[in-house]
Amino acid sequence: MNTATHFRFIHSDDNPTVKRLLRTVAPVFDDMPCLPVLNIFQENQHIFALPVVNAQHKPVGIVERHAFMETFIKPYTHEIYGKKPVAEFMNQHPLIVPSHTSIDDISRIIIDAGMQHMVSGFIVTEHERYVGIANGHDLLDEITQRKQANLFYLAHFDQLTKLPNRVLFMDRLSMALAEACRTNSQIGLLFIDLDKFKHFNDSMGHAFGDQLLIALAGILTRCSREMDTVARLSGDEFTIIVENIGSQKDLDTLCWRILDTLKLPQQIMGREVFISASIGTAIYPRDDEDANNLLVKADAAMYEAKRGGRNTYRHYTAGMQLYSLDRMSLETDLRLAIERNEFELYYQPQIALDSGKVVGKEALIRWHHPHRGLLTPIHFIEIAEETGLIVAIGQWVIREACRQHQHWLQAGFQPMRISVNISAMQFYQSNFCDMVETIIHDTGINPGYLEFELTESMFMQDADTVVKTLRRLHGLGIKLAIDDFGTGYSNLSYLRKFPIDRLKVDQSFIKGIEHEPINVEIVKTIAALARSMSLELVAEGVETDVELHWAESSGCTFVQGYHFSQPLPAEKFTRWVTEYKYQADQYALVDM
Repeated sequence: MNTATHFRFIHSDDNPTVKRLLRTVAPVFDDMPCLPVLNIFQENQHIFALPVVNAQHKPVGIVERHAFMETFIKPYTHEIYGKKPVAEFMNQHPLIVPSHTSIDDISRIIIDAGMQHMVSGFIVTEHERYVGIANGHDLLDEITQRKQANLFYLAHFDQLTKLPNRVLFMDRLSMALAEACRTNSQIGLLFIDLDKFKHFNDSMGHAFGDQLLIALAGILTRCSREMDTVARLSGDEFTIIVENIGSQKDLDTLCWRILDTLKLPQQIMGREVFISASIGTAIYPRDDEDANNLLVKADAAMYEAKRGGRNTYRHYTAGMQLYSLDRMSLETDLRLAIERNEFELYYQPQIALDSGKVVGKEALIRWHHPHRGLLTPIHFIEIAEETGLIVAIGQWVIREACRQHQHWLQAGFQPMRISVNISAMQFYQSNFCDMVETIIHDTGINPGYLEFELTESMFMQDADTVVKTLRRLHGLGIKLAIDDFGTGYSNLSYLRKFPIDRLKVDQSFIKGIEHEPINVEIVKTIAALARSMSLELVAEGVETDVELHWAESSGCTFVQGYHFSQPLPAEKFTRWVTEYKYQADQYALVDM
């Protein structure tokens, strides 16, 4: 009797279904002998499972490649089982769904029915007859594509005003300049800053300030043409790309339209307020042909408007003071930071969910700038990568992390894994492995306690070189992890090629997971596939009890985040671990 489980759903045509996941794999009949089935697997390495059908072409089971071939590796099994029907070796409880089942439904079905189906796959039917099979890799790609679309939006649009952010703005400006160069046309750039915004924020509150920014975004959008790009760069700074202008007069008209509209009172949270803005403009190619320089010059013109009394605009003219000096100053300071010993490593603990113990820590760099105070990587890593300074900084981080690890051991601490982030530029240096080996030798660290965190994008370039480097690092005993997993290519097939030990689920999947069902599905899917490849799984960014619960129930085995501790300097981390262990021991005594 066929005990396969069937599911039936009816969905609208606009809901993506499992049809887009179908792979055309010829089924085998339930009375076929095992040896021909074995030959099919041997000749087709890409087939993970074979559907089994009866004489009416209805699915009755599934043969999983790994389990089936393991059976026939043993001596004499060909002679003993070779002529037996494959039905005796199939999984008689396959997952079978009709072709109109939606992607969302199959994700939930797999979670409810058992995540092992992510590995073996599931059978698709039409009118109860077999039409194809789908696998877990393709399902993961599909459900993460929608998540990635959301991540793309988060990365390219301002969440408050829904306008393009700086990243998307710079991309569109670069494309507009390229098109203007090709057509020999002009582009205008407006830099708009709200006057006395800090006064509104401080006196009325941040919620009021947010609504003010939303109102300004709406005004700028209505004053502009549909083809123009209105963007929010940061805070109360906005820009407008005005393509294909005839002359400076076109910008004059737009500036006056904005300023005149701002003269009208704005209704904000039940209050009537009057706001104004200062505007600076620059023109391609008259003022500059480089996107960044053009923005700097429009910014300089905006400051001239502020000095001119606000609520007005200025065009850029040669000789205006430019405001890119801040970035240049930071780059100069960064070049001196290592020799001045201004960097420090902070450490964030990693907890094993099965034992509740601290089993590792991630090393995170901080910069004690002599004038700007404590800076996190978001303030300087981009500059470090652009200038190539990331290589020297990265080397310092590895050496300091290893030194600190050894210091903890000498102080009587139990050894635990220490994770270090590796940049792409650093990873691709020809002497990277030699440098790492030297640091291991100099510090005396057991490389088994050292872990390098890499990004998914590193694995997509020059695969042969990447494999060679990873294998050498792994040969030294170093553990290898993929950081922010799920936000890049999200295709686990490449993991089989590389000696990876651990995946770190990106915190965007964990934050607010209780409100995002698709995030639960993604994390559970990644967890199932990770288990099938014997990979550890870490949830990043766990901040609340609810997020901790969902991370654990979704299959993560390790967690880190503010729920346990923020990143701490070495001395405070030492105290934190001691106190955490003491509290854990006390709880253990109470439970005895």
